[in-house]
Amino acid sequence: MEFNDKIGNRESEVEPDFNIFITSLSMQAMIFLGEMANPITNETKVELPRAKYLIETISIIREKTKGNLTEEEVKLIDDMLYTLRLKYAEKVK
Repeated sequence: MEFNDKIGNRESEVEPDFNIFITSLSMQAMIFLGEMANPITNETKVELPRAKYLIETISIIREKTKGNLTEEEVKLIDDMLYTLRLKYAEKVK
């Protein structure tokens, strides 16, 4: 039995995608920066160590994938890192 058979073949589900992955990590960082409400608790809470961890993780992904990304992916990850680093710097002031 294949994985799709176990969960049901859902053709409408989104396929894994680098842009979605990076956006997901960035959204989690924004939640930990207190810029977005947690979708589960609907609360806004600043958790700088977790935000920093995610920002550094995205930065590591950027370094390790250098030369293997499309122009669109490079722009997305660079823009996300710029925004997240700026927001983080504002929070630690």
